[in-house]
Amino acid sequence: MSRNPRSASGPRPRRQAKAPPAAPRLLLLNKPFDVLTQFADADGRATLKAYVAVPGVYPAGRLDRDSEGLLLLTNDGQLQARIADPKHKLAKTYWAQVEGTPSEEQLQRLRQGVELNDGPTLPAEARLLAEPPVLWERDPPVRFRKSVPTAWVELTIREGRNRQVRRMTAAVGLPTLRLVRVRIGPWSLADLAPGEWREVPARL
Repeated sequence: MSRNPRSASGPRPRRQAKAPPAAPRLLLLNKPFDVLTQFADADGRATLKAYVAVPGVYPAGRLDRDSEGLLLLTNDGQLQARIADPKHKLAKTYWAQVEGTPSEEQLQRLRQGVELNDGPTLPAEARLLAEPPVLWERDPPVRFRKSVPTAWVELTIREGRNRQVRRMTAAVGLPTLRLVRVRIGPWSLADLAPGEWREVPARL
């Protein structure tokens, strides 16, 4: 008599949730330009290993290699998920140096959400910064076109699509030249220099 293969194998074991670490840690790092948000790279590119020598922590979310600024690292998987998972819609604020002079119409399009090739974005907060923010010099410097003015825009989004801010500004005719993330949820970059990090209470 043939057996039902499903009953023969029995119920599938439930996945055990990973226990939280005994000492949860949360680090705020100012990720420099041209650094990958990982600790190893087979091609020899710059990684977080050169800046963070804390065992067991890993990035909570990502920041593009050609972007700078705030990156969170933790050893707590549940905290990592709450920070990185787009369903929690944690606000992320960026300063984008764009090519051109933003009009109110362009800023309003960013606020309403723009159509990208993977669908419309959620509404964002967008404003023109009256003065360029005081930042460190980027290495290498941004390449400018002398005939085209530049400006700084502050943009706050609640999604995590690939290269989203750059694609949003490009969609409204304002290509991004330099991008710095300055805030994630309640955490801000503050006065951290590139490559520096500080530890904060591991809670959200």
